[in-house]
Amino acid sequence: MERKIQVTADGSHTISIPEWNVTYHSIHGAVQESMHVFIKEGLKYQLSKRAGDTLSILEMGFGTGLNALLTFREAIGEQQHIYYQTIEQYPLTYTETDELNYAGQLNEPALQSCLTTLHSVPWNTDIQIHPYFCLHKTHLALQDVSFTRSFDIIYYDAFAPTAQPELWTEDVFRKLYHCQAPGGILVTYCSKGNVRRAMQTAGFIVEKVPGPPRKREMLRAIRPTTT
Repeated sequence: MERKIQVTADGSHTISIPEWNVTYHSIHGAVQESMHVFIKEGLKYQLSKRAGDTLSILEMGFGTGLNALLTFREAIGEQQHIYYQTIEQYPLTYTETDELNYAGQLNEPALQSCLTTLHSVPWNTDIQIHPYFCLHKTHLALQDVSFTRSFDIIYYDAFAPTAQPELWTEDVFRKLYHCQAPGGILVTYCSKGNVRRAMQTAGFIVEKVPGPPRKREMLRAIRPTTT
């Protein structure tokens, strides 16, 4: 499966897979999409409600490591303890990740070594890479993962339903619902009606919120605090 680095509209890199006609991030801006969908509407939204304790985050789709890098950056800036589990079935190579330009685009050169660390630490074990950030990379398909903790936030960053429809089903969202803490949230760039209905059937309360630039809407799904 061929993968290529592609420059998006805000200057930051993404990875494209020509065979699937997909990119890992929005072509309208990789960093600005991740900042809006996962940091603003996910992490910062949840921090406004339950800051203080350790937040547990589950990410579907480690990919380039951009979401993890931005979350690490927020953890340090906010002095917020975060446990971050990320799932990836097809990791990028070191050659691919060494070329990613996120540190330069964010004008924070020190983040380059952090991105290298995120990609180079071992899989399938907890790694305390900073006092505020514990990382666990899971090298499996989502369907094969057995969760041992509950999560306050889920970053759902799988490839689009047109590329991987099996990752946007009611069964998948029911699995995620059951590993989510009451009051936990799931955020995703996708706003398709069938995806929203699958989330609702699984038990989530789903709301549409404004999307990143060039995308009108995204979804935020909430597990109710009571059933």
